[in-house]
Amino acid sequence: MNSPAEVAKNYLSIGKGKSNTPIPNMFLLAFMAGAFIAFGGISSTTAAVSIPLASVAKLVGAMIFPGGLAMVLIAGSELFTGNNLIIIPVLNKDTTAGKCLMNWLVVWLGNLVGGVAVAGLCVASGQVSLFNGALATSVISTAVGKCSLSFGQAFLRGIGCNFLVCIAVWMSFAAKDVVGKIAAIYLPITIFVLCGFEHSVANMYYISAGLFCKANETFAAAATEAGVDMTNLTVGNFFGANLLPVTLGNIVGGAIFVGCIYWFCYIKGKNVHAE
Repeated sequence: MNSPAEVAKNYLSIGKGKSNTPIPNMFLLAFMAGAFIAFGGISSTTAAVSIPLASVAKLVGAMIFPGGLAMVLIAGSELFTGNNLIIIPVLNKDTTAGKCLMNWLVVWLGNLVGGVAVAGLCVASGQVSLFNGALATSVISTAVGKCSLSFGQAFLRGIGCNFLVCIAVWMSFAAKDVVGKIAAIYLPITIFVLCGFEHSVANMYYISAGLFCKANETFAAAATEAGVDMTNLTVGNFFGANLLPVTLGNIVGGAIFVGCIYWFCYIKGKNVHAE
């Protein structure tokens, strides 16, 4: 197992490498990560939807979702929230702020395309019609809830989420084998989902899937019959009321509360640099 100081030192090279990845590769790897997280999202909802006790359903879904991040880390891809840690080599002058921001932009967009693509696949294939359409109603209800948060709520939940996600990524770098990496991410990711914190990349799937279901007359009618008010579920709220504040919160939670603190504690003044 790598110590926290060793993880910090190793991430200097990892983050520098991420910031220097050619943009086409960066985008394609980000597409993969968006898809991986989306598959984690739909499997989580599918597992939880038919459980009547809400707290148990939430726990079951939270226990399934980490599979998405496991695919991101083990299969190889680029995830915006995890890449907020690139602030570490930036602070250490091993890469530039411009390269970091470019990575965040390209990866965010690639994650968006991957998440929306899987959402479209799930709705077009009829996967969300499982359990007599109850899954589609749940998908719509989840999206409505995310689009109904205030800016402040979404921002703060974004901070809580990416604090835990980046801690999970950090812990995975402490492990030296696949089993250890999966075990390391499992509890922090389960905790963030169970608490209802907001993950920008997951929401790229969750809300777009809700929008696709809303556009389907059968799914929309079922949701209305179930008492779901879809007024707030719009493309404008997708980006303005959710993705914007959640993304900003994710940056604060990951880059500042994890990246900056660990750089200060383990790297600042140590005269270590990326290899």
